[in-house]
Amino acid sequence: MLIAVGCDEAGLPLMDVIREQLKSKGIEVKDYGVHNTDPVDYPDIAEQVAQSVANGEVERAVLVCGTGIGMCITANKVPGVRAALCHDTYSAGRARKSNDAQVITMGARVIGTALAREIIDVWLEAEFAGGNSTRKVEKMNAVDERFRLAQENGNK
Repeated sequence: MLIAVGCDEAGLPLMDVIREQLKSKGIEVKDYGVHNTDPVDYPDIAEQVAQSVANGEVERAVLVCGTGIGMCITANKVPGVRAALCHDTYSAGRARKSNDAQVITMGARVIGTALAREIIDVWLEAEFAGGNSTRKVEKMNAVDERFRLAQENGNK
C-alpha cells in the first residue's frame, strides 16, 4: 500500500510519529512534507496530497494540521476525494467502512500521539463494507460529479 502524508508546521510533531508508524508497518509513504517548523499554508499541502489520491497515485492519505479541520475542508474540495476528520477510533473505522474515505485528517493540537496511532491502526485495517453504504457513497460521488461538471461548463 502507498499512502501520501502531509502536514503544516503545527502538525509536524504528530506527523513525525505517523510517518514512523506507517513505515514500521511496511507501508510505503509518499511524503509531501513539511519537515521543519517554517510556516506554510496548509491548503497548499492538502491540495497536493488530495490530488495524489484523486489521480490514483496513492491509495490513501493522512493529513495533519493544528485541528485537522482546514486540511479536511481543503482535501474535500478536490473532486473524487472523501476526507474525514477523525479524533477517535470509532469515527476512523466508520470513515472507511461506511464512507470509503481515502483521506483521514487529524489535529495535532487536539489529540495525543498514542490516540493518533490507534486511529491510524483502525483506519488502516478497515475496509469499505459496501451494502447499504454503497448507495450512499455513490450519491456522494454523484454530487461531486454534478458540481465538477457545472464548474467545467461555467455554471454556478
